[in-house]
Amino acid sequence: MITSMTGYGRGEGASGSLKLEIELRAVNNRYLDVSVKMPRLYLFAEEQIKKRIQKGISRGKVDVFVTVDSAQADDVAITVNEPLAAAYLAALGTMAERFGLTEDVTTMQVARLPDVLYVEREKMDQKAFAQDVLAVLDQALLAFHAMRKTEGARLCEDIHGRLDQIEALTGQVERLSPKTVEAYRAKLTQRMTEVLEGVPIDENRILAEAAIFADRVAVDEEITRLKSHVSQLRELMGGDGSVGRKLDFLLQELYRETNTIGSKCNDAELGKIVIQLKAEIEKIREQAQNIE
Repeated sequence: MITSMTGYGRGEGASGSLKLEIELRAVNNRYLDVSVKMPRLYLFAEEQIKKRIQKGISRGKVDVFVTVDSAQADDVAITVNEPLAAAYLAALGTMAERFGLTEDVTTMQVARLPDVLYVEREKMDQKAFAQDVLAVLDQALLAFHAMRKTEGARLCEDIHGRLDQIEALTGQVERLSPKTVEAYRAKLTQRMTEVLEGVPIDENRILAEAAIFADRVAVDEEITRLKSHVSQLRELMGGDGSVGRKLDFLLQELYRETNTIGSKCNDAELGKIVIQLKAEIEKIREQAQNIE
């Protein structure tokens, strides 16, 4: 079953006392482009996240948002830089003595001085954290793929309906094409009769002209290729994996054959059918831009 390139997925979990949340969002793109946004402290896990995504996604612009909530973390320690605090106090005492100031320094005032207090975290087990992140990522990917498959089923249904219409229009071209030659022969006979005014008409000449015209406007080969391309498109739509690029190629070929029929046809009714064919192919092409 085909899948859409657009999708969304979300997962939640934890790594020790850290709460994790991962969101995936994807839109159309010719190739795979993965962008990971996460706190700098945990960027060591970015490459593993990208590799996990590349295993299950082949096309699309994928944005990954990793949120790490450390509000409940118990691995934080606040340390006093005692030499620096002592130096600050000594400097303040010297300043008070020199300028006759009162020493009324409080603990809070000292704590607010630059670098007197600093926050330390216990050393993180990066391997364990990365595994926890990947577990949450797998949850998000499950939801993400489910949405893409649902959207892919809708696209498949729409495209199959348009392929039915293309087959019906191709059948009309196949039926009308021989009538174009018959109409040309009748018109040619009428014109020659009017021009010659009673002089016997050379039937062989008319047959020869009709044969030349028939050869010039014959679309049998184009019709055969159209049917073949439609059949291949149906097979692709029923397959698995990444089929978007193959669909693009077949649709280009489908449009090329239709364009050739349009350039050969010398009939208003056939011209209208060709326009309808092109419109249906263009609509499928728009839908195919969403397929992985």
